[in-house]
Amino acid sequence: MRRLEASDIRKKDTREKIELGGLIAKAGLRYEKRALLLGLLIDAKDRLHGNELERQRLMAIGAKAFGHEGK
Repeated sequence: MRRLEASDIRKKDTREKIELGGLIAKAGLRYEKRALLLGLLIDAKDRLHGNELERQRLMAIGAKAFGHEGK
């Protein structure tokens, strides 16, 4: 039983990582160096901290890229 739970947790983690990698590809950053990608993400995290306007701006960009503006 415990082995099944651990397996399910690993599968969920793997699925999440695959989806996150898909976001990198969708953003057109597939061929960028990993250090650059990590730097972009860390910078974005820092800029988002306590900045609701920036969060909303980036959410709008992402929603548009997914094809469902305003959601």
